Amino acid sequence: MTADADSGLELTELAADRALLGRTSTAERVAGILRERIAQGFFLPGVRLSEERIGNALGVSRNTLREAFRLLTHERLLVHRLNKGAFVRVLSAADIADIYRVRNLVECAAVRGLEEPPYPLEQVAGAVTAGERAAEKNEWNDCGTANIHFHQALAGLAGSERTDDLMRGVLAELRLAFHVMDDPRRFYEPYLSRNREILTTLEDGDAAGAERMLGFYLEDSRRQVIEAYPEQDG
Repeated sequence: MTADADSGLELTELAADRALLGRTSTAERVAGILRERIAQGFFLPGVRLSEERIGNALGVSRNTLREAFRLLTHERLLVHRLNKGAFVRVLSAADIADIYRVRNLVECAAVRGLEEPPYPLEQVAGAVTAGERAAEKNEWNDCGTANIHFHQALAGLAGSERTDDLMRGVLAELRLAFHVMDDPRRFYEPYLSRNREILTTLEDGDAAGAERMLGFYLEDSRRQVIEAYPEQDG
């Protein structure tokens, strides 16, 4: 897995993100764009990120881009290889197990910490609906993105910017595992109804029930990914 991210499609899409930088371009904003693109699968695990091409696409300096790469390396989305450059990270099975430990701690705690209903579920509901619509169109990568947004929204119920930042990195890292799977439908379709059930339970004001459901959900997902992933590992 050492292909360069040099194809026209990725760079054309990335150039469209240039407008997001505005006049106050910073390494953090560049890192945010690249983080989202990595999560979406535009840059796949094992791909080398070309400083020149990406810098030109975004219209940023090499120093700014290198700082963005450093931030994403700290977030475990990239790895730096001496004299070779920055590469999108390839996860190990141990990485995946650790990611699920963090998810269980954060997502379940966010639901457990809810006080009196009704709960602010707009983002959760929007993600559930987006996932169902993507599945109806057989757009399974979009379904995966909606699923990530669902879990980000659950963590967001904690009302903590620090939790939000943490989960953005954790969930983006998890997407690296799914990007090397051959059949995304297999991993996303079974959870559509479970997402809906968790939402409905929260709408009914039963946070304790939703937390129990989420705990079983995350354990089932962890086991499923771990069982399938070693075939792709390395």
